[in-house]
Amino acid sequence: MQHALILLGVLIAGMGLSVEAGLLGPLGEQVGHLSATLSIFMVGALLLSLALVFVPRRQLGALFKQPRWLLTGGILGPVYVIVLTLATPVVGVGMTMVGILSGQIAASMAIDHFGWLGSEERKVDGYRVAALVMILVALWLM
Repeated sequence: MQHALILLGVLIAGMGLSVEAGLLGPLGEQVGHLSATLSIFMVGALLLSLALVFVPRRQLGALFKQPRWLLTGGILGPVYVIVLTLATPVVGVGMTMVGILSGQIAASMAIDHFGWLGSEERKVDGYRVAALVMILVALWLM
């Protein structure tokens, strides 16, 4: 049951990313792509800061004791949002999201296969390769 709830949450979050792309494209056209990206992160930072007030056991101090390479994910978020902001008005939400999905699946398969970034090794099989190929076909068809 927990597994199904987590997958449902992931599905809903994925839908949220498409909505975010749909919002960022027009916002970037109106206020500039970097300003739109900054606004998304400012709103997110404010909401997370507010949420931290209600978390009984904050562990922000432990954050700075982690290896620095773990914090490089903070670079990837703005890059992702800037790409959404630039691509969506040009190719549309659908093609943008399928393109992003293609890259996510390809990178995820490599991370799983080799156990990179501390993840458990999950060898790539024919089904996973077929799924990636079908997603790439979908991108080509769009």
